[in-house]
Amino acid sequence: MCSLEFVRPLTVTMLALLLIHGGKPVAADTANKEATRPAVGDTAKDFQLATPGGQKVSLSEQLKKGPVVLLVLRGYPGYQCPICTRQVGQFISNAVRLKAAKASVVMVYPGPAKDLEKRADEFIRDQSLPENFYFLVDPDYKFTNAYHLRWDAKRETAYPSTFVIGIDGKIKYAKISKTHGNRASAKEVLQALGK
Repeated sequence: MCSLEFVRPLTVTMLALLLIHGGKPVAADTANKEATRPAVGDTAKDFQLATPGGQKVSLSEQLKKGPVVLLVLRGYPGYQCPICTRQVGQFISNAVRLKAAKASVVMVYPGPAKDLEKRADEFIRDQSLPENFYFLVDPDYKFTNAYHLRWDAKRETAYPSTFVIGIDGKIKYAKISKTHGNRASAKEVLQALGK
Protein backbone atom coordinates (compact mmCIF):
# COMPACT_ATOMS: atom_id res chain seq x y z
CA MET A 1 0.00 0.00 0.00
CA CYS A 2 1.34 3.44 -0.97
CA SER A 3 1.78 6.04 1.72
CA LEU A 4 0.28 9.48 1.28
CA GLU A 5 3.80 10.99 1.46
CA PHE A 6 4.72 9.04 -1.72
CA VAL A 7 1.49 9.66 -3.66
CA ARG A 8 1.26 13.43 -3.08
CA PRO A 9 4.64 14.35 -4.71
CA LEU A 10 3.92 11.95 -7.59
CA THR A 11 0.53 13.57 -8.21
CA VAL A 12 2.03 17.08 -8.08
CA THR A 13 4.74 16.01 -10.57
CA MET A 14 2.16 14.54 -12.95
CA LEU A 15 0.02 17.69 -12.77
CA ALA A 16 3.07 19.89 -13.39
CA LEU A 17 3.98 17.85 -16.47
CA LEU A 18 0.45 18.15 -17.81
CA LEU A 19 0.48 21.93 -17.29
CA ILE A 20 3.91 22.31 -18.90
CA HIS A 21 2.78 20.39 -21.97
CA GLY A 22 -0.52 22.23 -22.36
CA GLY A 23 -2.58 19.54 -20.65
CA LYS A 24 -1.39 16.93 -23.12
CA PRO A 25 0.61 13.85 -22.23
CA VAL A 26 4.31 14.10 -23.15
CA ALA A 27 3.93 11.73 -26.13
CA ALA A 28 0.96 13.68 -27.47
CA ASP A 29 3.00 15.33 -30.25
CA THR A 30 3.85 11.94 -31.72
CA ALA A 31 0.28 10.69 -31.35
CA ASN A 32 -1.04 13.94 -32.85
CA LYS A 33 1.20 13.59 -35.94
CA GLU A 34 0.00 10.02 -36.38
CA ALA A 35 -3.63 11.15 -36.10
CA THR A 36 -3.20 13.93 -38.66
CA ARG A 37 -1.57 11.78 -41.33
CA PRO A 38 -3.90 11.14 -44.25
CA ALA A 39 -6.17 8.15 -43.70
CA VAL A 40 -8.97 6.36 -45.54
CA GLY A 41 -12.09 8.54 -45.53
CA ASP A 42 -10.18 11.83 -45.18
CA THR A 43 -10.35 14.51 -47.84
CA ALA A 44 -6.89 14.80 -49.37
CA LYS A 45 -5.32 18.25 -49.07
CA ASP A 46 -4.83 19.91 -52.42
CA PHE A 47 -1.26 20.65 -53.44
CA GLN A 48 0.67 21.93 -56.42
CA LEU A 49 4.22 20.81 -57.21
CA ALA A 50 6.37 20.91 -60.33
CA THR A 51 8.22 18.39 -62.44
CA PRO A 52 12.01 18.78 -62.55
CA GLY A 53 11.39 20.59 -65.87
CA GLY A 54 9.08 23.12 -64.22
CA GLN A 55 5.63 21.87 -65.34
CA LYS A 56 3.14 22.57 -62.53
CA VAL A 57 0.77 19.79 -61.49
CA SER A 58 -1.98 20.06 -58.86
CA LEU A 59 -4.00 17.36 -57.19
CA SER A 60 -7.29 19.16 -57.88
CA GLU A 61 -6.58 19.35 -61.64
CA GLN A 62 -5.63 15.67 -61.79
CA LEU A 63 -8.81 14.67 -59.96
CA LYS A 64 -10.87 16.25 -62.75
CA LYS A 65 -9.47 13.51 -65.04
CA GLY A 66 -10.08 10.60 -62.66
CA PRO A 67 -8.73 9.04 -59.47
CA VAL A 68 -5.16 9.77 -58.40
CA VAL A 69 -2.58 7.30 -57.14
CA LEU A 70 -0.20 9.32 -54.99
CA LEU A 71 3.23 7.74 -54.39
CA VAL A 72 5.42 9.52 -51.85
CA LEU A 73 8.99 8.39 -52.40
CA ARG A 74 12.03 8.81 -50.17
CA GLY A 75 13.74 11.31 -52.45
CA TYR A 76 17.50 11.50 -51.99
CA PRO A 77 18.58 10.56 -48.44
CA GLY A 78 22.22 10.47 -49.58
CA TYR A 79 21.64 7.81 -52.27
CA GLN A 80 18.97 6.77 -54.76
CA CYS A 81 16.66 4.38 -52.91
CA PRO A 82 16.60 0.99 -54.68
CA ILE A 83 13.23 0.11 -53.14
CA CYS A 84 11.71 3.33 -54.55
CA THR A 85 13.20 2.47 -57.96
CA ARG A 86 11.63 -0.99 -57.80
CA GLN A 87 8.24 0.38 -56.70
CA VAL A 88 8.15 3.00 -59.46
CA GLY A 89 9.13 0.32 -62.01
CA GLN A 90 6.30 -1.90 -60.80
CA PHE A 91 3.76 0.89 -61.25
CA ILE A 92 5.12 1.75 -64.70
CA SER A 93 4.80 -1.89 -65.73
CA ASN A 94 1.11 -1.67 -64.74
CA ALA A 95 0.55 1.61 -66.62
CA VAL A 96 -1.99 0.14 -69.06
CA ARG A 97 -4.15 -1.21 -66.23
CA LEU A 98 -3.86 2.06 -64.30
CA LYS A 99 -4.87 4.01 -67.40
CA ALA A 100 -7.85 1.66 -67.89
CA ALA A 101 -8.92 2.68 -64.38
CA LYS A 102 -8.63 6.33 -65.56
CA ALA A 103 -6.02 6.89 -62.83
CA SER A 104 -3.18 9.36 -62.85
CA VAL A 105 -0.05 8.35 -60.94
CA VAL A 106 1.56 11.27 -59.13
CA MET A 107 4.99 10.54 -57.66
CA VAL A 108 6.50 12.96 -55.14
CA TYR A 109 10.29 13.10 -54.70
CA PRO A 110 11.07 15.14 -51.54
CA GLY A 111 14.29 16.64 -50.29
CA PRO A 112 16.31 19.75 -49.56
CA ALA A 113 15.88 22.27 -52.40
CA LYS A 114 19.63 22.37 -53.12
CA ASP A 115 20.36 19.87 -55.92
CA LEU A 116 16.87 18.29 -55.65
CA GLU A 117 16.07 18.65 -59.36
CA LYS A 118 19.48 17.18 -60.26
CA ARG A 119 18.88 14.21 -57.92
CA ALA A 120 15.33 13.77 -59.25
CA ASP A 121 16.66 13.71 -62.83
CA GLU A 122 19.18 11.02 -61.79
CA PHE A 123 16.39 8.95 -60.24
CA ILE A 124 14.02 9.06 -63.21
CA ARG A 125 16.60 9.25 -66.02
CA ASP A 126 16.31 5.62 -67.13
CA GLN A 127 12.50 5.51 -66.89
CA SER A 128 10.09 6.31 -69.67
CA LEU A 129 7.02 7.74 -67.97
CA PRO A 130 3.61 6.91 -69.43
CA GLU A 131 1.37 9.89 -70.26
CA ASN A 132 -0.72 9.45 -67.08
CA PHE A 133 2.37 9.51 -64.79
CA TYR A 134 3.75 12.66 -63.18
CA PHE A 135 7.09 12.85 -61.36
CA LEU A 136 7.18 15.90 -59.06
CA VAL A 137 9.77 17.38 -56.75
CA ASP A 138 9.03 18.59 -53.22
CA PRO A 139 11.72 21.16 -52.37
CA ASP A 140 12.36 21.58 -48.64
CA TYR A 141 9.53 19.14 -47.77
CA LYS A 142 6.65 21.62 -48.15
CA PHE A 143 4.23 18.91 -49.35
CA THR A 144 5.75 16.22 -47.10
CA ASN A 145 5.28 18.36 -44.00
CA ALA A 146 1.73 19.39 -45.00
CA TYR A 147 0.83 15.69 -45.25
CA HIS A 148 2.67 14.91 -41.96
CA LEU A 149 4.86 12.35 -43.73
CA ARG A 150 8.28 13.79 -42.84
CA TRP A 151 10.63 11.12 -41.52
CA ASP A 152 12.76 13.53 -39.56
CA ALA A 153 15.82 11.43 -38.78
CA LYS A 154 19.38 11.29 -40.01
CA ARG A 155 19.57 10.13 -43.66
CA GLU A 156 15.77 10.04 -43.92
CA THR A 157 13.33 12.24 -45.80
CA ALA A 158 9.73 11.00 -45.92
CA TYR A 159 7.80 7.90 -44.92
CA PRO A 160 7.25 5.96 -48.16
CA SER A 161 3.50 6.23 -48.67
CA THR A 162 0.81 5.38 -51.19
CA PHE A 163 -2.70 6.79 -51.42
CA VAL A 164 -5.59 6.26 -53.81
CA ILE A 165 -7.71 9.40 -53.98
CA GLY A 166 -11.15 9.26 -55.56
CA ILE A 167 -12.55 11.96 -57.85
CA ASP A 168 -14.48 13.28 -54.83
CA GLY A 169 -11.12 14.01 -53.16
CA LYS A 170 -11.63 11.29 -50.54
CA ILE A 171 -8.82 8.88 -49.72
CA LYS A 172 -9.93 5.35 -50.66
CA TYR A 173 -6.67 3.57 -49.81
CA ALA A 174 -3.69 4.56 -47.64
CA LYS A 175 -0.47 2.80 -46.77
CA ILE A 176 2.27 4.63 -44.87
CA SER A 177 5.42 2.62 -44.25
CA LYS A 178 7.55 3.33 -41.17
CA THR A 179 10.39 1.36 -42.78
CA HIS A 180 12.11 1.49 -46.14
CA GLY A 181 10.17 -1.57 -47.29
CA ASN A 182 6.56 -2.67 -46.78
CA ARG A 183 5.38 -0.55 -49.72
CA ALA A 184 2.04 -0.68 -51.44
CA SER A 185 2.09 -2.88 -54.51
CA ALA A 186 0.48 -2.05 -57.85
CA LYS A 187 -1.82 -5.02 -57.27
CA GLU A 188 -3.13 -3.53 -53.98
CA VAL A 189 -3.66 -0.16 -55.65
CA LEU A 190 -5.47 -1.70 -58.63
CA GLN A 191 -7.77 -3.52 -56.20
CA ALA A 192 -8.50 -0.21 -54.46
CA LEU A 193 -9.32 1.24 -57.89
CA GLY A 194 -11.73 -1.64 -58.52
CA LYS A 195 -9.52 -3.31 -61.17
